[in-house]
Amino acid sequence: MIPYGKQSIEQRDIDAVIEILKSDFLTQGPTVRQFEDAVAKYCGAVGAVAANSATSTLHIACKALDVKQGSIVWTVPNSFVASANCALYCGATVDFVDIDANTGNLCIAALSEKLEQAARLNALPDVIIPVHFAGQSCDMARIGALAKQYGFKVIEDASHAIGGEYQGKPVGHCTYSDICVFSFHPVKIITSAEGGMAVTQNPQLADRMRAFRSHGITSDPEQMTEESHGPWYYQQQLLGYNYRMTDIQAALGLSQLARLDEFVTSRNQLARAYDKMFAEIEGITPLSQSELQLSTYHLYVVRFTDSSRELQQHIVTKMRASGICAHVHYIPIYLQPFYKDLGFSEGYCPNSEAYYQSAITIPLFPLLTYAQQQEVVKTLRNLLTGWQNIQNNIKE
Repeated sequence: MIPYGKQSIEQRDIDAVIEILKSDFLTQGPTVRQFEDAVAKYCGAVGAVAANSATSTLHIACKALDVKQGSIVWTVPNSFVASANCALYCGATVDFVDIDANTGNLCIAALSEKLEQAARLNALPDVIIPVHFAGQSCDMARIGALAKQYGFKVIEDASHAIGGEYQGKPVGHCTYSDICVFSFHPVKIITSAEGGMAVTQNPQLADRMRAFRSHGITSDPEQMTEESHGPWYYQQQLLGYNYRMTDIQAALGLSQLARLDEFVTSRNQLARAYDKMFAEIEGITPLSQSELQLSTYHLYVVRFTDSSRELQQHIVTKMRASGICAHVHYIPIYLQPFYKDLGFSEGYCPNSEAYYQSAITIPLFPLLTYAQQQEVVKTLRNLLTGWQNIQNNIKE
């Protein structure tokens, strides 16, 4: 089976993990901070905070921005459920902004219209979480301008996008946001097995996220409310969580970080090869990509011109039966049963639903070969042609 995504692990990664296994610190040692410092430097950020998953990192980012009962958080439907769940963990109300179906990213026009309506109703969001779908940054300059105009905070969900660029700066520079979150799941750009990290230009936000990450506890005498009792002393100052990343995970992530640019270059080369192949096939269109940005191509998504749930299901099922793991990213979050119980229903974000019924993800990862790409495209083309022939016969 050719997977849609796969980690690339070399001997240096294995050696880095083994070194930690032989060391004094499997967790709460120095390697996590080294990984944080390296990611912060790469992004040009002031602070970085690692956690055991991107979901945990999104949660503590919301907490650091004081998302709570009564807060309003907006995100997009075209994402994994964590992008919305993180706000619900804090007791906030979640709402959704539709996407541009050509890119999969937040639609600025839809956001502007929704903000105008919310301003009239005195129901503006406290935080907005744009998602950099498939590795391409949202239009953060325009989102940042709207944030200043309407007074909301911004968390970039860049789970797909470490190593990408926006306006010549690394995703994670936080020029137009308060916090940016990365994922290190095995199918992402680099991996720490499981793990996530938040970066920010605000040292106070970094400190708050570190506190929420580890039970709300500090051992820093300068942050204590009274004189320390001794070197063993600590204080719990917040109701935090056990979201710590281990040194084992950090060692793998730090080793992988050394190859981040190599991975992104490889993914872009593979995407260009796919682009050329699909340019000769009618009825299939890859997602639009801005030439002004550097996408990480976490995913390579194509859309069918004549879309239907039946066609999508047919293609994905048959490709998997042929040994190719086609997939769909994503089911609109608000169509999940849990969110329907909150009052959402079909038709709420038309572009997201149209996108969902017309898109599939095909394999793309650094170890993918050109021969495998040709196999993927040939199989997809043949299945689409066969489907079209069947539909034409039915019409006749």
